[in-house]
Formats: sequence, C-alpha cells, structure tokens
Amino acid sequence: MEITATMVKDLRAATGAGVLDCHKALETSGGNAEQAAALLREKGLAAAAKKATREANEGMIGSYIHMGSKVAALVEVDCESDFVARTADFQTLAKDLAMQVVAARPGWVRREDVPPEVIQHETENYKAEAAAANKPAAVVDKIVEGKLAKFYEENVLLEQSFIKDEGVKVRDLISQSIAKLGENIVVRRFTRLEVGG
Repeated sequence: MEITATMVKDLRAATGAGVLDCHKALETSGGNAEQAAALLREKGLAAAAKKATREANEGMIGSYIHMGSKVAALVEVDCESDFVARTADFQTLAKDLAMQVVAARPGWVRREDVPPEVIQHETENYKAEAAAANKPAAVVDKIVEGKLAKFYEENVLLEQSFIKDEGVKVRDLISQSIAKLGENIVVRRFTRLEVGG
C-alpha cells in the first residue's frame, strides 16, 4: 500500500511523533493508522523507559484555579532542560496535571508514596469485608489485590485515568510527553487547596 503524505500528517497530528517515525510505522502496519499509532506508542514507552534514569532538575510549577476560585492546585513537573520547560507542550502538560489534581483529588504522586500504614489499614478493611461476605479464603487474597489496585487508581496521581481522556492513565500521558519532547519528565509533588477544606 502506498503511504501518502496525508496519512503521515494525520498520524503525526494524532501521536506527535516525527515524520520519519510516522512513515515507518505506517509502512510496518501496511497503512493501518491504528496499528501504526500502537507501534509508535510502544516505541515511545520504550524511549521513555530509557530516559527515566536521567536527571530532571529543570521544569515548572503548573497551576490551575477552578472557576469561582474555590479550588486550586499547584504541581511541580520537572524535565531535563529549561528549553523543554518553556515549550507549549510541557506547559500544557503541567497545567493539565494541576487540573487533574483539582478534579480527581489524588492523595499521592506514585504508589511508593503511599505510607505503609495506609496500605495496611486498607488491606485489613478489605479482608474484613471479604470475611463478612463469607468469601472463601482462597479468593480473599485476589479480592484484596483487586481492591488495592482500585484504591491506587483512585488515590495515586500516576495511576488515575486522565480527566480529558479516560482511556489514558496519567503515567501514560507523561510517557507520551517524554517520547514527544525527548526528555525525562518527573512529577515531584503537588498541593491541592480548597476553600473551607
């Protein structure tokens, strides 16, 4: 199948990948845009994993104040260079993450940040619920594991579904940005403020 400039342009607009990468992905997928996008995502995630060990000491504070000025958030998002921190893509990411914090109310940035006593408390509650429901001992661990995964999805920023696209996790959004901008990106911390809260 012939790969047209329009096909490359559309894939580039959808993924943010480079022209050559889009062309190669379309060739590999036989012109199938969905498969090409999936290939580019995989490549981007691999590239993001390679960059994850690099220092991210530049960046910015993203902010969002919700209409009515009753709820706001600040998020520190770091990258490797001041140049990338000043790009529109990076600034949009930082603002989107602040909006995510306002809307989804995470308690922590990553799983490792959740205190062990919180995990222990949640685990005990889930075990007690399973026991009260007379669930067999063999399935209690699976129930607890599933409920803990749900707890992380609701309370950990990187595990949450992105508010602007429920099909994308916040961690995947960051990985896509790493692939697009070519630098490691790290969410360091956030603060959520609510009047009377």
